[in-house]
Amino acid sequence: MLLLPAEKYNLLIEKIKEVTVNNLFARSVIEKHVTGMIYVDNINNPRSVYVIHPYGLTLLYGDHTNKDFIEKFRDYVLDPLAGNHEYEWMQAFPKEWGSVLDNTFGDSICKINEISDINTSTRIEVHTRVNFDFRKSQYLKAEKKALSDLDIIKETDAPIFEQMHGSVIPLKFWDSAGDFLKNGKGFTLMHNGEIASTAYSAYVHDNLLEIGIETVEKYRGYGFAELTCRRLIDYCIECQLIPVWSCRYENTASYNLARKLGFEPTLFLPFFKIRKK
Repeated sequence: MLLLPAEKYNLLIEKIKEVTVNNLFARSVIEKHVTGMIYVDNINNPRSVYVIHPYGLTLLYGDHTNKDFIEKFRDYVLDPLAGNHEYEWMQAFPKEWGSVLDNTFGDSICKINEISDINTSTRIEVHTRVNFDFRKSQYLKAEKKALSDLDIIKETDAPIFEQMHGSVIPLKFWDSAGDFLKNGKGFTLMHNGEIASTAYSAYVHDNLLEIGIETVEKYRGYGFAELTCRRLIDYCIECQLIPVWSCRYENTASYNLARKLGFEPTLFLPFFKIRKK
């Protein structure tokens, strides 16, 4: 695999739009909305591509018959020193990549429901990622929870952006607060003056806005995530944007919240957790 220079990313812009699974995180890297890494088989005519978002989400796509690229990708996966993350969460497109990965990694790949004791030979776990479609009519007719007197929802500004802590926060998806405020959108629920939950645009492309959500651990279970997500969805409707939701099927909290907010599951995909360290 060859590291693609940023000035060559434009070679991938049209091809990434042909990927019909959840691809906005990869577009964010390719279109230079966020700083990631891209590996390819050929610098000037890339046909096999591996896109790495700084959060650790990755997309393997393109020509699945390129044996040299596949061998180098195998070396990358099995090398604990390659990459910057403890885990990489990978989607592969088209679906033919699935059999290629099975044949390439053998005993190093295991379906999550078959794992009883993960050992050093299990480099890849196969989870499930769910893509949803937003049903505006379902969202609008659903009963809405009211804010308490201790809660306010405000637009996410630079101080809030910088103060947030957690695993799924805007800082993991945008290069800086300034970049987020210029090109993204977010709302934060303050409970008794403290940051409790935030919903924000993880990616914005064309008329699509993919929702990211993080709730402070001590405030989980109070319905704050629903309230902040509703404010962001209302913003999407006001601005004629389509809200996008995707998550691991095993993440029942995210899955159930999506259904509650009018999102219908439409696609279930293999989601590969690659252990790097």
